[in-house]
Amino acid sequence: MQELSGPDVMEWLGVRYRVILPVSETAGAVSIVDSLSPAGSGPPRHVHEREDETFILMSGACEFWLEGQSFTKKAGETAFMSRGREHTFRVLGDEPCRHFVILSPGGFEAFFADMAKGRFRIPQDMDQIAASAARRGLRFTGPPLGG
Repeated sequence: MQELSGPDVMEWLGVRYRVILPVSETAGAVSIVDSLSPAGSGPPRHVHEREDETFILMSGACEFWLEGQSFTKKAGETAFMSRGREHTFRVLGDEPCRHFVILSPGGFEAFFADMAKGRFRIPQDMDQIAASAARRGLRFTGPPLGG
């Protein structure tokens, strides 16, 4: 279950992404991204203005942070982050976390493609990262968990 490889896999900062339901197949309504995140990884706090995110954990565990509230989810569980709410997550333990991310409406997965193509680093390339994020209705609001 932990392997995520192939020609359509994108990688950014050690996280691997594969779009398994592209927005082109849903007329923009939804997209699904298969993600494999290394132990300890997680994005800076942020807000999506356009889409809701649903995380379905397939393996591993994550600490989620949603507007000041922390909670843990493990394989077989889900977490929902509605648009407009500040949130983040961090992979717990020593194992990577495999999860599906359902984006509604779809389209935000283009941000992951930008990041993989540009090989941007945090914090060195935050200007370019923030510019791509802004084009997709995402704004960063604080550091990652534990950072």
